[in-house]
Amino acid sequence: MNETGSAEGMGRVILAGTPIGDRRTASQALLETLGQATLVAAEDTRRYHDLLRRLGVTSSARVVSFFEGNEAHRLPELLEELRSGQDVVVATDAGMPSVSDPGYRLVRAAIDEGITITSVPGPTAVTTALALSGLPTDRFCFEGFLPRKAGERRRALAGLADEPRTIIVYEAPHRLAALLAEASAQLGADRPAAVCRELTKTYEEVRRGPLSELAEWAAQGVRGEITVVIGGATGGPVSMEQATGMVAEQVARGERMSTAVAQVAARTGVSRRELYEASLDSRDRADGAPDGADDTADSCDTDGEDNR
Repeated sequence: MNETGSAEGMGRVILAGTPIGDRRTASQALLETLGQATLVAAEDTRRYHDLLRRLGVTSSARVVSFFEGNEAHRLPELLEELRSGQDVVVATDAGMPSVSDPGYRLVRAAIDEGITITSVPGPTAVTTALALSGLPTDRFCFEGFLPRKAGERRRALAGLADEPRTIIVYEAPHRLAALLAEASAQLGADRPAAVCRELTKTYEEVRRGPLSELAEWAAQGVRGEITVVIGGATGGPVSMEQATGMVAEQVARGERMSTAVAQVAARTGVSRRELYEASLDSRDRADGAPDGADDTADSCDTDGEDNR
């Protein structure tokens, strides 16, 4: 092994952080790395060649595609190149490889074989959005893209309800409104957040406000690359009245009461049975039904989980 930890005669994996928007953010180190590369694993070969054109870089490197769909298939080939002494530059469409982009599998495999991994750092949407959000930056967690399916996304957000650190997620523009609406229901309508759009690009925009207001804004339609930053939980106690209101909000959005009660009780710590009874009383009062009216449309098994 040499001083950098790579076996003698082996190449290196070079993770090249590319601009997330403005090409002027590309470092001199990146320009030199791309210009001197002989083998590049690019997330999208056409976009990579366009990046070289925009950066004014001339390259004779062999460029192979390396994206989520072929990452596992391409891995043995790249490892063989590395074993033979060939450096492999990994470049994604924007930002740092392996951060919600291809690259992690190659890094893990290279480590297992004693191959050196190094990087050419560049801008990332994660820390750029965090810095611009106006939310606490001392502690944060990055969740990448949350699940696309509504039920899985709801559960993922419910699991983050008590997270005290600032939360950062990526989202596609056509799913942004749904994400923010669900975040408002699961984390609280007044939870502070920021939507960062088209970072470092001509039409960069940062919208800050409560989740409920951002959800209304996003419902009108949003375009571009999106990073969402959400304030962490404050950890204050939740009253039964507040918890009942959370249940009512979820029910109004089409959730079954038993499911809403289970989720709210889990993230607030209030008694599930007491919350269910309080929610029934609140609904009965709103409907004008007498106290204790039979609830045949929905039932809550307080000893088990909802089977839906």
